[in-house]
Amino acid sequence: KDGEGMALAWMMQVEQDLTSARVNLREQLYPQACFMAQQVAEKALKALAYYRGDRYVAGHSLVRLAQQIEGAYPEVSTLMRGLMRLNQYYIPTRYPDALAGSAPLECYDREQAEEALSFAEDILSFARSIIPQN
Repeated sequence: KDGEGMALAWMMQVEQDLTSARVNLREQLYPQACFMAQQVAEKALKALAYYRGDRYVAGHSLVRLAQQIEGAYPEVSTLMRGLMRLNQYYIPTRYPDALAGSAPLECYDREQAEEALSFAEDILSFARSIIPQN
């Protein structure tokens, strides 16, 4: 696929992930909402990388992904605080042995999930402002 086609495919998945994050928040599944917010950000950043012409985009660090595309999209640096926060939700939200003596369901609350969703929406809005949607 061409870069724009790959970007659009990733953006379609991002939209579904955003819906999933919102459903998880509504259902009080806070760790899952935080993880899906991280996924929204990751996939939006990957879509931007494909849109600028990258052929292969790998990795899960939101900060690294943002740094890799910063030359083409310098405004991504304004989102770094949210990216740093969302980075923390990639593993510990999913695995009971990732947090010392606690399962994820005991460690995340509505406030964290709402903040994560807000950061994810900001990042997705940024990607939408660059990648034309049909």
